[in-house]
Amino acid sequence: MLVMGYMSGTSLDGVDVAMIETDGVSIERFGPALLAPFTDTERAALVSATQDALVWDGEGAQPASFSGAAAIIDVAHERAGKRLIAQAGCKPDLIGFHGQTLLHRPRRTLSVQIGDPQVLADALDVPVIAAMRQDDLRAGGEGAPLVPAYHAALADWLALPGPVGFINLGGVANLTWVGVQGAGADRALVAFDTGPANGLIDLVVQQRGAGRYDDGGRLAAAGRVDQAVLADLLSHAHFRIKGAKSLDRYDFSLDWARDHTLEDAVATLTAFTVHSVALAVKDLPQPPSCWVVCGGGCHNPVLMQGLRQRLGDCRLADELGLRSDFIEAEAMGFLAVRSLRGLPLTFPGTTGVAAPLTGGRLWRPARMAAMV
Repeated sequence: MLVMGYMSGTSLDGVDVAMIETDGVSIERFGPALLAPFTDTERAALVSATQDALVWDGEGAQPASFSGAAAIIDVAHERAGKRLIAQAGCKPDLIGFHGQTLLHRPRRTLSVQIGDPQVLADALDVPVIAAMRQDDLRAGGEGAPLVPAYHAALADWLALPGPVGFINLGGVANLTWVGVQGAGADRALVAFDTGPANGLIDLVVQQRGAGRYDDGGRLAAAGRVDQAVLADLLSHAHFRIKGAKSLDRYDFSLDWARDHTLEDAVATLTAFTVHSVALAVKDLPQPPSCWVVCGGGCHNPVLMQGLRQRLGDCRLADELGLRSDFIEAEAMGFLAVRSLRGLPLTFPGTTGVAAPLTGGRLWRPARMAAMV
């Protein structure tokens, strides 16, 4: 099945969209992919809605800004999808839609993603699978990370000797440990959010008016790590939780950064990412034979150097023939096919749910719905 998956992450760069051909178990081939950037106006509205979500925190009526931000997400996803379909020269059979996360509070069964799957289904005339976190949350899981089943399929495609570890350095960092026995998602899987990755670094850089992110790790390389602040960050309760756990990038305070130069703050946060990932490795059944690193953070040489010093064999996904920047978008497509087939999306070792669990809902285009 040719499927198109979307991801618009907390970096708010734009919409990642990618096609793959898959049966939801193995990967047959990779199709085209692209990033459709948000305009400055779109991004500003999404930032505002995210800030409103933090103040709201699930109490009372949703802020009015959510509806406007949702409309922006709908338009941006339609725009990106039409571009990719034109590039591919054909429409996919199915779409996996994640939406834009504004707030993630799993212990209160709350994870807010905006965007209307029906709008997308009608605009592109393709069935859409979305709301893939909600069943897991209702069943007592963390609702995240969602990508491990796809990581397992990638481990099969790469044919690396196991166990294999995947590190995704997005706004939040998460890892997946893929065991040796079995194939695909039938392998033993352990996964959880390790801590922040790029999210806090991006926020500090943006707050100082120094751009959108630490381009090339130059700020981190020029700064000094504040060891006392680093120790305080690593004392956060998240790092004492064993087993499945997930985060919102805003779970950590940045108040301390006001007393530091931009370079020192970024150096400290970069070290924080490295140390929190290294801490997480202690909770794995056994060390992986190698690590496959993906997400925006893999383009930061200071961050990668730190991970290699602490973890050893860390290979960039792109060096292995994967598309580091589009793995999460591919994963949403892969999970959509699994949802359609009733296959599990989440597992006890990935979200803490009691048993392997499928999820997601199907939205049919109005034309198809009328024919049913």
